[in-house]
Amino acid sequence: MTAHLTNRIANFCASLLLVLLIVSVVSAARADSDDGIVRVKSAVPMAEAISRIKADIAGKGIKFFMEIDQSRLAADADIKLRPSTLLVFGNPPLGTQFITSNPNAGLDWPVRLLLTQDDNGDVWAVWTDFGWIAKRHNIRDRVAQFEMATKVVGSITSTITTR
Repeated sequence: MTAHLTNRIANFCASLLLVLLIVSVVSAARADSDDGIVRVKSAVPMAEAISRIKADIAGKGIKFFMEIDQSRLAADADIKLRPSTLLVFGNPPLGTQFITSNPNAGLDWPVRLLLTQDDNGDVWAVWTDFGWIAKRHNIRDRVAQFEMATKVVGSITSTITTR
């Protein structure tokens, strides 16, 4: 009986620790203000971050639409810009559900994930918070879908947070 109780307590503590770890990672990746911007710091250089994210998108079977090298576009216009690359991807069966709820949500779909390098050389993954998008478009009937989108982008960006 005592061993059984000890195992149950140990399992509960392990579960609690896992929940706290997940909450802390998600909290670190939440929008810092009311602008709806979420930022995650990369532990790897820009090229590797792009490569990892694109590989994870492909591995999840998510449709990759395009990669836009904004710094190259700027250079072509004789403008200096720190490294900045926009990745556009999505899962049409999921993303179009937001658009069926409010056609204006098409402004925010498919998902756009910006990888940018700051003045210190740190690389950041930046995207629009899905809860903020829901509020922006007054979408209240797709809670589970917004939660799924949040988990997927969190999973994708987690591939760059460790070396």
